[in-house]
Amino acid sequence: MRKDLKELKIITAPILEDIKMFEQEFRDALSSEVRLVNTIGKYIYRHKGKHIRPILTILASRVCGKPTLNSYRAAVMIELLHVATLVHDDVVDDADKRRGFPSINRAWKNKVAVLMGDFLFSKALINIVGIKNFEALSLISQTAEKMSAGEILQIEKTVSRTISEEDYYNMIFQKTASLISTSCELGAITVSEKDADRDAMRTYGAKLGMAFQIRDDLFDLFGREEDTGKNMGADVKRNLMTLPVIHSYNSLSKPEAKEVKKLLNGSKKTRKNIGRLRDIVDASGGLAYARQKMDDYSNQALDAIREYPDSPYKKSMTDLIAFNSQRVS
Repeated sequence: MRKDLKELKIITAPILEDIKMFEQEFRDALSSEVRLVNTIGKYIYRHKGKHIRPILTILASRVCGKPTLNSYRAAVMIELLHVATLVHDDVVDDADKRRGFPSINRAWKNKVAVLMGDFLFSKALINIVGIKNFEALSLISQTAEKMSAGEILQIEKTVSRTISEEDYYNMIFQKTASLISTSCELGAITVSEKDADRDAMRTYGAKLGMAFQIRDDLFDLFGREEDTGKNMGADVKRNLMTLPVIHSYNSLSKPEAKEVKKLLNGSKKTRKNIGRLRDIVDASGGLAYARQKMDDYSNQALDAIREYPDSPYKKSMTDLIAFNSQRVS
C-alpha cells in the first residue's frame, strides 16, 4: 500500500492544496461532542484509505472549471458516504480487517459500528444539504439507492448461487461504480452548468468504477494479504461469484465445474482450497479475461475525457486510470 500511496501522491500533486482543504473539512466532519464518536473518528482518519473518490471530485471540478466551496463539500460528502458503507459492510461480512488494521466492528463490536456508520451517513446528508443544489441532492439520493440495491442483489445472487456475467456487471455498477461516477459528476455540477461536462465526468467515473471493482475482484483471488490489508479470499469464503470465477465456470469441463462448485459451496475454505480455486481459474483463462475487461473499461474511461484540452488535471485523471490497473492494494 505504501507504494500505491507514493505513486498516488505524484499523480495528485497538481491538486495538493485542494486536498489539504478537503482533509481539513473531512476532519471537521468526523468530530462530535460525543467522546466515543471522536475516538472512532480519529481512528478512521488515522487509517484512512487513498481518498480516490474525493480526489476524483476535485480533479473533475478542475477539468471542468475551478473548485468552489461546494466542490470541497461534495468531496467530503462522498468520502463520508463511502466510509459509512464500508463500516456497515464490515458488520454484514463479519470482517476482521480494513486496510490492514482491525475493522470498527472488530475493535468496538457490531452495535457501535452500525451506529457509527449511521453517524457518518447523517454527516454526509448534512454536507450535501449544505451545497443547496437540488441536482446534487437528487444525484446522491439516487446513488445511495443504487448502492443499497447492489448490495442486496449481491446477497440475492449469493443465496441462489446463480449469477450471469450480465448480472455481475449490473451488480458492480450499482454497488461500486455508481458512487465513483457520482464523485466525478458532482465535481462538474459544482463548477459548470454544461450538460456535456456532467455527461463526460459521469461516463469517465462509471467506466473507471467498473475497472476499479474488477481490479478488487482480482485481488481477492490473486492478491497478497500483506499488500491489500484485507482478508484474502474473503469473497470466495462468502460464496461470492466474481468475474474471473464466473468466466472460468462457464468454460470448464463438467468435472472441473463440479470441483469449482464444491470449492465455492464448501463450509470450510482453507488456504489450500482457495489456492486450488485460484489455479483452476487461472488455467481456464479467468484471470486473463478479467484483466482484458478491466482494460476495456479503462479505455472507455479514457475516451470520455479525450476532448478536454491538455492540462495537469486531465493528465492526473488519465494517470489514475493506469494507477488503478497497476495498483497492489
